[in-house]
Amino acid sequence: MENNTTEQIPILKVAWSRYAQLDAASERQERPHYGIRRWIAVLGVLATIFAVLTETYPDNFLAMGKILLKVLLIASPITASLLALIYNKFHGGGGFLVLRAGAEEIQKEIYMFRTVLKDKPQKRAWLEKRLAEIQRQVYRGLGGEMILEQYKGSIPPYYYPDNPDSDAGFAPLNGDEYFVFRLQDQLAWHIRKNNKIHKERVRLQWSIGIAGALGAAFAAFDFYLWVTISAAFAAAFIGWQELRNLDNTLKNYSKVILELTLIYDHWTNLEPEERTEVEFHKMVKGTEDVLWGQNQEYIRSMQDALRGAELEEADLLDDVLKEAVASDARLKKQMRDSVVDFTTKKLRKGEEIVADTFENALGTIAEEASSDLVQQELAAMGAAVEDAVENIVSRFSKLRSTMDEIATDYEGVEFSAETPASELHTMMQRFPKTGEVKG
Repeated sequence: MENNTTEQIPILKVAWSRYAQLDAASERQERPHYGIRRWIAVLGVLATIFAVLTETYPDNFLAMGKILLKVLLIASPITASLLALIYNKFHGGGGFLVLRAGAEEIQKEIYMFRTVLKDKPQKRAWLEKRLAEIQRQVYRGLGGEMILEQYKGSIPPYYYPDNPDSDAGFAPLNGDEYFVFRLQDQLAWHIRKNNKIHKERVRLQWSIGIAGALGAAFAAFDFYLWVTISAAFAAAFIGWQELRNLDNTLKNYSKVILELTLIYDHWTNLEPEERTEVEFHKMVKGTEDVLWGQNQEYIRSMQDALRGAELEEADLLDDVLKEAVASDARLKKQMRDSVVDFTTKKLRKGEEIVADTFENALGTIAEEASSDLVQQELAAMGAAVEDAVENIVSRFSKLRSTMDEIATDYEGVEFSAETPASELHTMMQRFPKTGEVKG
């Protein structure tokens, strides 16, 4: 297949850049979305294991080992709760799905631009308008918080120059090129993805079945503590399967594979002279409708999965598993309640200690204040204050009397630049001395 070598159209480069930006942001958010949930599930199982090991720890073993188990037992649910808080705050809304929808819709419009609209003069204005509309949809879908990083990779992001069947992303496409670059590529991708998801579901189903069977066996032999461990594993596997939404995703991808295969077969069956512009546009429209419909259905089902799903009652194993999940939930609740009760008691004890200390301090101060020595010191301080006040009053009265005498003697006397210095010196000598150091 001859590769694309035409000049890059600016609006098409912008479109690929926005697609790559949203695609990269979706992947960055999806990793912690599943990573945090995985750790929450692991910590839930570990908490149960630590509880059982603490209960069954032999008395003749090192005491430090039991202390370590207790620390791990307490730390596991607390850490899981912190991770859950972080998840709900930053990753629980499924923002990566909104970003994924925006990226896929941009890619859809890019291929429409390069195929059905390739000869239309208004195609650049149309694509610019669609890019603006899609980005505003993503902004609203993210609740007004559109945190994106500048994309610095290759454009388009999944172009491999060494592969002749890889799309360079800019040239107008004819029917055969679109068939290889888009239809054939997406059909192969969905087949690989569907097989991978199927294998993951089989592994989880086997894990759930084994955990449920072990739980029933432990219960039959009265190993009740080990039943809780198997229940914790079963609950973790079931929760992970529901979060991954494997059943609905398999059905969704299977439908896409079927519809794309029908379009694939139809184009392959056409003779070269039958591959007209009408058939070409029909293939493009059909392929893009299938892919976009699949994307919408995938996002809807994943959003439903994020809200949680109820277990359905079926056979005996399902009943056992359901009770195991309930038992695991009760155990986790009791562990959380224990942490809260323990913290509350310690806080109240701390309040009592602080209050007692404060009360004792007040009693000590009151007792010391009523002692003879303190009373004598207070009396001496009072006498000193009285003497100081009397001294200040006496000095002020003397000062006031002297100033009045000076004012009477010099009443009517005018002082000017011609007044003799001796007369000024005589008057200044009559002012009382303060005893303060000058300078």
